[in-house]
Amino acid sequence: MTARPPVARVGLGYDSHRFKKGRPLILGGVRVPHDRGLDGHSDADVILHAVIDAVLGAAGLGDIGTFYPDSDARWKGADSLKLLENTRARLGRRRVLHVDVTLLAEAPRVGPYKNRMRAKIARALKVTVDAVSVKAKTNEGMGFVGRREGLAALAVATVATPG
Repeated sequence: MTARPPVARVGLGYDSHRFKKGRPLILGGVRVPHDRGLDGHSDADVILHAVIDAVLGAAGLGDIGTFYPDSDARWKGADSLKLLENTRARLGRRRVLHVDVTLLAEAPRVGPYKNRMRAKIARALKVTVDAVSVKAKTNEGMGFVGRREGLAALAVATVATPG
């Protein structure tokens, strides 16, 4: 019997959270100065939550709610970098090849923090920094992002599965 070659699979992730006063803003595992943080059960890091969903989807393992439901007290206030590391560990023999994430935000500007975010995501996924892309776009004043009510993120991950 001939071994099958590895297969690359793609997953898509999305997350959004509304702003809340009195919480730190954590994006891509980095604390970003802002007058409000994001409301959520964990640290509400929309970037990492979208990446987790993309990785899980590419691996055919479900979604973030499958492993880290907001109904479970263990994840209250959880550091999403730890959740991403745990997600990578769940991949078994699969491995992440690439992650591309886009943050939708009118404010704050995240340009000065993107390289730190890339490094933290790469470390958690055990990939090189050049395998991680972090971008930010405004929503041109439209919708909840445009009204500055919250943030959203989209992510795509490519995962290699054994043949």
